[in-house]
Amino acid sequence: MVSRGLGVLGYGTAALGNLYEPVTDEQAALVLEAAWDCGIRYFDTAPHYGLGLAERRLGAFLATKPRDEYVVSTKVGRRLVPDPGGARTLDTANHYVVPADRKRVWDFSADGIRRSLDASLSRMGIADVDIVYLHDPDEYELDLALATGLDAVAALREQGVIGAAGIGSKSTKALLAGARSGILDLLMVAGRFTLAEQPAAEELLPYCREHGVGVACAGVFNSGLLATPFPAEDGKYEYATVPAGVLTKVRAIAAVCAEFGVDLPTAALRFAAREPSVRTVVTGAASAAQLRQNVRRMAEPVPEELWKALRDKGLTSC
Repeated sequence: MVSRGLGVLGYGTAALGNLYEPVTDEQAALVLEAAWDCGIRYFDTAPHYGLGLAERRLGAFLATKPRDEYVVSTKVGRRLVPDPGGARTLDTANHYVVPADRKRVWDFSADGIRRSLDASLSRMGIADVDIVYLHDPDEYELDLALATGLDAVAALREQGVIGAAGIGSKSTKALLAGARSGILDLLMVAGRFTLAEQPAAEELLPYCREHGVGVACAGVFNSGLLATPFPAEDGKYEYATVPAGVLTKVRAIAAVCAEFGVDLPTAALRFAAREPSVRTVVTGAASAAQLRQNVRRMAEPVPEELWKALRDKGLTSC
């Protein structure tokens, strides 16, 4: 089973697609090498990340590593097609600082999923991936996307083209529908089981525990809000400005963490890893220093009393 080889910490490559700000090829290579040096062997990517830039950079790195020593996942549902008219603009509407010479087209058909996967393999220069996730089907038309997409990724798995199939989404509705299909191996739960909010704990995670569906927990910093010891007013949440109520709550969480000698980012990483259905915690980093800091934080001890204090104060639900 692929999920058993993911490791406690995985690396998500959105930053390598120039998320929010440019990253050079050299910086990208240093981040990936730092991840490898720290023992990370699971790398997650998507065509969406920088219109294929993250996949190309990841592929250049993986070409230097033995194929049997890493696990790689990508996503399907958004195909990239040429858009010459956008070549002189940047893809900042989608938060990526890259030329918009291609555009994303929703396509959860069997043919579209296979074409998307083949294009991803070509960009990465590898023959196969271990995991394919349906990417944000809720942002298209959920019922239609699942009606075609679930069978398509299951067929790829049955044909031996991929090792495992899943859904990656910020929507607990989409994730729960995927889990209940009985088809999927893994769910990439993005931002819905974090120290700041735990909607996935209501139905989704109990279902996963009961039925043996693995979870890759992503977005544990909620787009950066939990990535610093004291969240700032101009911090990002869900790729936008943090709402005042959310900021107040997270600052209260940070204060409780400080009482126990734990910084907020460490607590955010360790909180997600406590859930039994979570097979790995996937985080991004734009620099080697950030990557190494995440690794150190994941290894730091956190007293069990901290989680109880947060629950008792009504700041977390579990």
